[in-house]
Amino acid sequence: MDPRGLTGLGPSSRGQLGEAAVAAAEEPEAPAAAAVVVAAGATPEEQEEDEGRNRGLLRWDGFSAWLHCVCVVGFDLELGQAVEVIYPQHSKLTDKEKTNICYLSFPDSNSGCLGDTQFCFRFRQSSGRRVSLHCLLDQFDKDLPVYLKDPAYFYGYVYFRQVRDKTLKRGYFQKSLVLISKLPYIHFFHTVLKQIAPEYFEKSEPYLEAVCHDVDRWPAPVPGKTLDLPIMGMVMKVRIPTCYDKPGTTQMVQMTQQADTQISVILPTVHEVDLFRCFCPVFLHSQMLWELVLLGEPLVVMAPSPSESSETVLALVNCISPLKYFSDFRPYFTIHDSEFKEYTTRTQAPPPVILGVTNPFFAKTLQHWPHIIRIGDLKPAGEIPKQVKVKKLKNLKTLDSKPGVYTSYKAYLNRDEEIIKQLQKGVQQKRPSEAQSVILRRYFLELTQSFIIPLERYVASLMPLKKSISPWKSPPQLRQFLPEEFMRTLEKTGPQLTSRIKGDWIGLYRHFLKSPNFDGWFKTRRKEMTQKLEALHLEALCEEDLLLWSQKHSEVETVDLVLKLKSKLMQADRELLPVKPDTVEKLRMHIDAIILALPEDLQGILLKTGMT
Repeated sequence: MDPRGLTGLGPSSRGQLGEAAVAAAEEPEAPAAAAVVVAAGATPEEQEEDEGRNRGLLRWDGFSAWLHCVCVVGFDLELGQAVEVIYPQHSKLTDKEKTNICYLSFPDSNSGCLGDTQFCFRFRQSSGRRVSLHCLLDQFDKDLPVYLKDPAYFYGYVYFRQVRDKTLKRGYFQKSLVLISKLPYIHFFHTVLKQIAPEYFEKSEPYLEAVCHDVDRWPAPVPGKTLDLPIMGMVMKVRIPTCYDKPGTTQMVQMTQQADTQISVILPTVHEVDLFRCFCPVFLHSQMLWELVLLGEPLVVMAPSPSESSETVLALVNCISPLKYFSDFRPYFTIHDSEFKEYTTRTQAPPPVILGVTNPFFAKTLQHWPHIIRIGDLKPAGEIPKQVKVKKLKNLKTLDSKPGVYTSYKAYLNRDEEIIKQLQKGVQQKRPSEAQSVILRRYFLELTQSFIIPLERYVASLMPLKKSISPWKSPPQLRQFLPEEFMRTLEKTGPQLTSRIKGDWIGLYRHFLKSPNFDGWFKTRRKEMTQKLEALHLEALCEEDLLLWSQKHSEVETVDLVLKLKSKLMQADRELLPVKPDTVEKLRMHIDAIILALPEDLQGILLKTGMT
């Protein structure tokens, strides 16, 4: 048997091993973590920091697991929009990020948002920033649903207040409280802002500091956990979703019959928006919009305010769940955005993104885009706006044009009249918006699953058989995805097995296979399957009598095997491979047994490499 197959490399010479391993052994070892005790006479802040270290956390680590920072954006007569406060003060934002936050935190002047307005925006983190979440969260990231992983972007959750104030030169008080986070927990953060922002505008910075200290004491947002989150005298109960949740089911926070008087707010979801409220003006065309989002088509939502634009864009992205929307999307986009030129240029085809805009300027700038949704004010729950029509793009001249879906797109699938009748009946019977959202969400889920199951089934067939995995050879490769081979599977195992909808499913699949969403989905599935192969390879190694093998081979081959086994263990840890803990422990025991059977000089070198 030959251990070379483990990495596809030949055995190291003992001389080469000596140089590398001795160099590693000579590096100073990291000091063992000392136990932390709270010093007598320490200030309350020092005691709090010491207690945090005892929990394995540094000051603000708890805060950073949820938020990057909190900003207050005001209006300066000379500077325009300006960041007045960033908390915690050590939070790092680049000038480009600050500029984006400034302009995205205020509605466009034409929106005329008097009173309080809440909305959301999303922008790219500056290049070079370490995008990894909190060290604890890295371990749990693999358990998050793929559509909630968005590490390269920041989300801004805004509570904007504009009220008349004759004492100010402009005659208005204008200010935004903004939560900046890497977590796309839309409903959760909007709820937090609704609780804290009104009081902040009354009490100012000391109140904000107290809020941040409360957040710093929150437990980490671990997928699958139900958490009690105290904030300013109230407690929010939430559950973080996990990739193991059954799609379409909201894992409601289960309350005991004896009500907990400490719980003030119970959230059934952290990330979902009110789907029916957003789709209400266009629900006759919801299936066509689902196709446009699925295919990653360029799409603009023109709305009267950031609230409407951001809610609608987020609802569109959400409608193909549990499939992730892999292209860029901007719930609120302005002419000052750092990607404005990139996304509005006419020198190339519009990019595959979804933009939410409110400025009338975009009616002219984006009139070459192929699909535009123009919506009016979203009505409160219970009020149903007039249904908009599909219109030709040439009819869209200004933002004052009538609401409608402006597109020349011809849907691949026939319209499902059943869901339309069901939703219309709900409107007539004054069914609550929440109940309508449940119906619409289930419809979109069934549509997405009917579409994705044949792809999942075919991709699973690309996986090599378990019996082809040999411990002494590199893990086998996945078979190549062949579009025409996949298309042939649809005749017997296509979406017709699970969906009543007729139409050109083949055409829809052909278009999808060229889209960014397919590319992102397949890369994710391929990575998962490759990691599964690596994990099965490790299990196969554990079943071998490695000590017996080493006794039949030379020292050089044995040392080479040890180094490669250690490398595999490090890979399993680094890439969070789906390996059972007892498999890892078993392999460590194999390594230790092999090392102890080697001469003492080699034992010392291999043990000091610090990888066992």
